[in-house]
Amino acid sequence: MNNFQQQPRETINTQVGLNSFLTKMFGWMGLAVLVSAATAYYMVASGSAYAMRGSSMLIGLIVWFILPFVISAQSMKRPTVAFGGLMVYAVITGAVISTYALIYTQTAMAQAFVSSAAVFITMAVIGMTTKRDLSKVGTQATAALIGLIVAMVINIFMKSTLLALIFSFVAVIIFAALTAWDTQKMQKMYLQYGDQVSTTGLAVTGALQLYLDFVNLFLQILQIIGIFGGGNRD
Repeated sequence: MNNFQQQPRETINTQVGLNSFLTKMFGWMGLAVLVSAATAYYMVASGSAYAMRGSSMLIGLIVWFILPFVISAQSMKRPTVAFGGLMVYAVITGAVISTYALIYTQTAMAQAFVSSAAVFITMAVIGMTTKRDLSKVGTQATAALIGLIVAMVINIFMKSTLLALIFSFVAVIIFAALTAWDTQKMQKMYLQYGDQVSTTGLAVTGALQLYLDFVNLFLQILQIIGIFGGGNRD
């Protein structure tokens, strides 16, 4: 009889722990988004966005691409350091995004933010609730992303607006799929390794992955609005 009483109790404890983990992960991801938004607003309001050009912009972009790998490497070893790195990365991302305010209108950026938030929340909920294993979807989306990045680099030299628009639509689909997969993947990782590793480090890892999904959704939707909806300042 004790076994029947113990099993429901363990299930409840696991669900409580999972809910706490997801709250922490999405909370930190949301905090990173707010930090980026505040940084971008400050940079634009103070005129600092204009200074993000030339060598300073190049250095910022290099750090922008490299820092996520550093954060991921430290998340399990030094969770507190990784969390600090996530906030620093959010500031750098905000600085980079502030330069987009020089190209796109405030209306376009607001529309892109609301649209990306809607897509993100929808796909995250799907990732949390679906019974289907999304591993195959995630693998295919990752492979498609690699090919898309190569195509985007080539288009930098071709300067085709039509291709850029098509690539942005494809990117939105890819990052939407990755959002659902990353959400499900982090749930599974917690349930499998939550009692063996630092849940704080695991939450930082998940927050970083989801933050990257959201930022890329925002940037690609912004480009679609800029091309399709006349959101460019010029």
